[in-house]
Amino acid sequence: MTTTNAVAAPRLGGAYPDDLAATTAFLTRVEDEPDTDGPLGGADGPLHTAARRLRHQFVTLHAERLYAELTDELRMFRRLDELAAAAAELVPGLVPTKEQIETERRRPQREKEGREIDHGIFFHGLLRAETAGRHLMEAMRRPGPRSLAALAGFRATGRADLGIASVERRGDVGEVTVNNAEFLNAEDDLLVAALETAVDLVLLDDRIRVGVMRGAPMTHPRHAGRRVFGAGINLTRLYRGEISLVDFFLARELGYINKVFRGLSVPDDGRDWLPGAVEKPWVAAVDSFAIGGAAQILLVFDRVIATDDAYFTLPALREGIIPGAANLRLPRVAGNRLARQSIFDDRRIDASSPEGRLLCDEAVPAARMDAAVDAAAAALADPAVVANRRVLHAHEEPEDLLRHYLADYAVEQCRRLHSPDLVENLERTWISRNR
Repeated sequence: MTTTNAVAAPRLGGAYPDDLAATTAFLTRVEDEPDTDGPLGGADGPLHTAARRLRHQFVTLHAERLYAELTDELRMFRRLDELAAAAAELVPGLVPTKEQIETERRRPQREKEGREIDHGIFFHGLLRAETAGRHLMEAMRRPGPRSLAALAGFRATGRADLGIASVERRGDVGEVTVNNAEFLNAEDDLLVAALETAVDLVLLDDRIRVGVMRGAPMTHPRHAGRRVFGAGINLTRLYRGEISLVDFFLARELGYINKVFRGLSVPDDGRDWLPGAVEKPWVAAVDSFAIGGAAQILLVFDRVIATDDAYFTLPALREGIIPGAANLRLPRVAGNRLARQSIFDDRRIDASSPEGRLLCDEAVPAARMDAAVDAAAAALADPAVVANRRVLHAHEEPEDLLRHYLADYAVEQCRRLHSPDLVENLERTWISRNR
């Protein structure tokens, strides 16, 4: 059995080049010498524990210098996946390679080695570092390459079909429709990517003044013909190991959700004496229910219209995960008691109840939804709304507050994803029920 005494981890705290060399040497040895105490080659064994301590120490000490090297002294704006791939080359063993992650994704959640924990350690360190963290958040608010490729066509036609989501311009409103019908609009890596592209297009199109997000009519027998806002995280894909820490949990919060809340970060073109983000107000139209992640994202919308029979839940504890940034935002919106009841006890909140009015602005009969959504969008088209929301957001949730929250979220969520009880929770509350 390999132990931490057999190959002692180096003690860091010196110059960056020395710590880089020592860290790389040790992590390379860990990869070459599997620890047999844990499952699948010892992901939980003492040698790998020592390696994770070293990764955490290295990134904590040298996040700014490391990030500067990965971004050509901040001249490059790299997304999460690009940063992780570059770090795997620069510091072998610091984070998993693309090949190692692809191998992990082919395994069900129960059988993973837990390599994404190293991603959590890496991004925890970067987000905690002031210069690196702010630059990374700005990079994730820039338009994605898929969005830029689709922009000309969208501007010309006013419509973009993204498969499980679409966006359409109707007058000065950009309507994003979620249509992951097979899973009742539950979110996974693919839907997160599609929604970010849709949000980008709404924000980039000069003819659009207000964004709207709504679920499409479903084909599921229990909800056939009815619109559904969203069923939360795709638990089937999570159980199968197909939900990524980087491309789902982190990209979701730093990508489309933060873009709805704070707008797009775009290069300064010199036309404005005070350049800033491209922001637009947003309306969420909640038909039927908003569960889990679908309830979380309501907290960043400027106006929420729901059918009077709709409800909201946050079943994070039953799923074994942390509900995105709801732990940061829900206490501010609904108060500490209701937030804890929602997160810890999966309390159902009906849209038409007094508590429901803390989460939505109006609860109307289904027949009046279209008119209510149109009226909300028209009200938010007032030119003064953007300036007001900008000031509200800057002071109710400063970006550094979110940055520090997401740093902790990165490391805690990755530990939850690879905890034994998570799969047991999924087996007990979801998978067995759907077999």
